Amino acid sequence: KGWCDTELTTNEQTRDSHTEDVNKMQAEIDDHTMSIADLTQDIADLSSGIKELDSATATASAERQESKKKNEETIKEATSAQAALTKATAVLKEFYAKSAEATSLSQQSPEEDAPETFSKPYQGMLPEGGNIVDFLEVILSDFARLESDTSTSEAM
Repeated sequence: KGWCDTELTTNEQTRDSHTEDVNKMQAEIDDHTMSIADLTQDIADLSSGIKELDSATATASAERQESKKKNEETIKEATSAQAALTKATAVLKEFYAKSAEATSLSQQSPEEDAPETFSKPYQGMLPEGGNIVDFLEVILSDFARLESDTSTSEAM
Protein backbone atom coordinates (compact mmCIF):
# COMPACT_ATOMS: atom_id res chain seq x y z
CA LYS A 1 0.00 0.00 0.00
CA GLY A 2 2.88 2.44 0.71
CA TRP A 3 4.17 2.04 -2.81
CA CYS A 4 0.70 2.79 -4.27
CA ASP A 5 0.28 5.83 -2.07
CA THR A 6 3.68 7.11 -3.16
CA GLU A 7 2.89 6.51 -6.82
CA LEU A 8 -0.53 8.15 -6.51
CA THR A 9 0.99 11.20 -4.86
CA THR A 10 3.76 11.37 -7.47
CA ASN A 11 1.22 10.99 -10.29
CA GLU A 12 -1.02 13.66 -8.74
CA GLN A 13 1.91 16.07 -8.45
CA THR A 14 2.99 15.30 -12.02
CA ARG A 15 -0.59 15.71 -13.25
CA ASP A 16 -0.95 19.05 -11.38
CA SER A 17 2.38 20.24 -12.81
CA HIS A 18 1.36 19.23 -16.33
CA THR A 19 -2.08 20.83 -15.90
CA GLU A 20 -0.38 24.04 -14.76
CA ASP A 21 1.95 23.88 -17.80
CA VAL A 22 -1.05 23.31 -20.09
CA ASN A 23 -2.88 26.28 -18.53
CA LYS A 24 0.20 28.50 -18.97
CA MET A 25 0.57 27.39 -22.57
CA GLN A 26 -3.13 27.97 -23.22
CA ALA A 27 -2.78 31.50 -21.79
CA GLU A 28 0.20 32.08 -24.10
CA ILE A 29 -1.83 30.76 -27.05
CA ASP A 30 -4.66 33.14 -26.16
CA ASP A 31 -2.20 36.06 -25.89
CA HIS A 32 -0.64 35.18 -29.23
CA THR A 33 -4.07 34.79 -30.83
CA MET A 34 -4.98 38.29 -29.63
CA SER A 35 -1.65 39.63 -30.92
CA ILE A 36 -2.32 38.03 -34.30
CA ALA A 37 -5.77 39.64 -34.43
CA ASP A 38 -4.29 43.05 -33.48
CA LEU A 39 -1.51 42.73 -36.04
CA THR A 40 -3.99 41.63 -38.72
CA GLN A 41 -6.05 44.76 -38.02
CA ASP A 42 -2.88 46.89 -38.14
CA ILE A 43 -1.98 45.35 -41.51
CA ALA A 44 -5.46 46.11 -42.84
CA ASP A 45 -5.25 49.72 -41.58
CA LEU A 46 -1.79 50.19 -43.05
CA SER A 47 -2.86 48.67 -46.37
CA SER A 48 -5.74 51.11 -46.49
CA GLY A 49 -3.32 53.96 -45.73
CA ILE A 50 -1.01 52.79 -48.51
CA LYS A 51 -3.91 52.77 -50.97
CA GLU A 52 -4.82 56.34 -49.94
CA LEU A 53 -1.20 57.44 -50.33
CA ASP A 54 -0.97 55.77 -53.75
CA SER A 55 -4.12 57.59 -54.81
CA ALA A 56 -2.82 60.92 -53.48
CA THR A 57 0.53 60.33 -55.21
CA ALA A 58 -1.19 59.60 -58.52
CA THR A 59 -3.30 62.76 -58.18
CA ALA A 60 -0.27 64.86 -57.25
CA SER A 61 1.71 63.42 -60.16
CA ALA A 62 -1.08 64.24 -62.61
CA GLU A 63 -1.34 67.78 -61.23
CA ARG A 64 2.44 68.17 -61.43
CA GLN A 65 2.48 67.03 -65.07
CA GLU A 66 -0.24 69.55 -65.87
CA SER A 67 1.66 72.27 -64.00
CA LYS A 68 4.88 71.34 -65.79
CA LYS A 69 3.15 71.59 -69.16
CA LYS A 70 1.71 74.99 -68.22
CA ASN A 71 5.11 76.19 -66.98
CA GLU A 72 6.80 75.10 -70.20
CA GLU A 73 4.15 76.99 -72.19
CA THR A 74 4.66 80.06 -69.99
CA ILE A 75 8.42 79.94 -70.54
CA LYS A 76 7.90 79.58 -74.29
CA GLU A 77 5.45 82.51 -74.38
CA ALA A 78 7.72 84.69 -72.22
CA THR A 79 10.67 83.98 -74.52
CA SER A 80 8.59 84.83 -77.61
CA ALA A 81 7.29 87.99 -75.95
CA GLN A 82 10.83 89.07 -75.07
CA ALA A 83 11.94 88.62 -78.66
CA ALA A 84 8.93 90.57 -79.96
CA LEU A 85 9.44 93.36 -77.44
CA THR A 86 13.14 93.59 -78.26
CA LYS A 87 12.27 94.00 -81.95
CA ALA A 88 9.51 96.54 -81.19
CA THR A 89 11.83 98.55 -78.97
CA ALA A 90 14.51 98.57 -81.67
CA VAL A 91 11.97 99.74 -84.28
CA LEU A 92 10.71 102.53 -82.02
CA LYS A 93 14.22 103.65 -81.08
CA GLU A 94 15.13 103.79 -84.77
CA PHE A 95 11.94 105.71 -85.53
CA TYR A 96 12.57 108.24 -82.76
CA ALA A 97 16.19 108.62 -83.83
CA LYS A 98 15.09 109.45 -87.36
CA SER A 99 12.23 111.67 -86.21
CA ALA A 100 14.57 113.75 -84.09
CA GLU A 101 16.19 114.94 -87.28
CA ALA A 102 13.01 115.42 -89.31
CA THR A 103 10.62 118.35 -89.29
CA SER A 104 7.15 117.13 -88.50
CA LEU A 105 4.35 117.82 -90.96
CA SER A 106 6.60 119.98 -93.10
CA GLN A 107 7.38 119.53 -96.76
CA GLN A 108 9.21 122.82 -96.94
CA SER A 109 11.93 124.25 -94.87
CA PRO A 110 10.70 126.34 -91.92
CA GLU A 111 11.73 129.53 -93.67
CA GLU A 112 9.44 128.74 -96.60
CA ASP A 113 6.06 129.59 -95.17
CA ALA A 114 6.08 127.14 -92.27
CA PRO A 115 4.22 128.11 -89.12
CA GLU A 116 6.39 129.21 -86.29
CA THR A 117 5.46 126.18 -84.19
CA PHE A 118 7.15 123.87 -86.69
CA SER A 119 10.39 125.78 -87.00
CA LYS A 120 12.40 123.07 -85.30
CA PRO A 121 12.41 119.28 -85.60
CA TYR A 122 9.50 117.47 -83.96
CA GLN A 123 10.77 115.84 -80.81
CA GLY A 124 7.61 114.00 -79.81
CA MET A 125 8.07 111.88 -76.73
CA LEU A 126 11.66 110.94 -77.24
CA PRO A 127 13.50 108.88 -74.60
CA GLU A 128 13.34 111.44 -71.83
CA GLY A 129 11.36 109.27 -69.43
CA GLY A 130 7.73 108.21 -69.40
CA ASN A 131 7.55 107.25 -73.05
CA ILE A 132 6.58 104.12 -74.96
CA VAL A 133 10.15 102.84 -75.14
CA ASP A 134 10.51 102.98 -71.37
CA PHE A 135 7.14 101.27 -71.04
CA LEU A 136 8.22 98.47 -73.39
CA GLU A 137 11.48 98.05 -71.52
CA VAL A 138 9.57 97.61 -68.26
CA ILE A 139 7.35 94.99 -69.92
CA LEU A 140 10.45 93.29 -71.33
CA SER A 141 12.00 93.10 -67.86
CA ASP A 142 8.70 91.70 -66.50
CA PHE A 143 8.73 88.93 -69.11
CA ALA A 144 12.39 88.20 -68.37
CA ARG A 145 11.58 87.94 -64.65
CA LEU A 146 8.56 85.72 -65.39
CA GLU A 147 10.70 83.40 -67.50
CA SER A 148 13.43 83.30 -64.85
CA ASP A 149 11.04 82.67 -61.97
CA THR A 150 9.13 79.97 -63.85
CA SER A 151 12.36 78.25 -64.95
CA THR A 152 13.67 78.33 -61.40
CA SER A 153 10.47 76.94 -59.89
CA GLU A 154 10.31 74.27 -62.59
CA ALA A 155 13.88 73.17 -61.83
CA MET A 156 13.06 72.55 -58.16
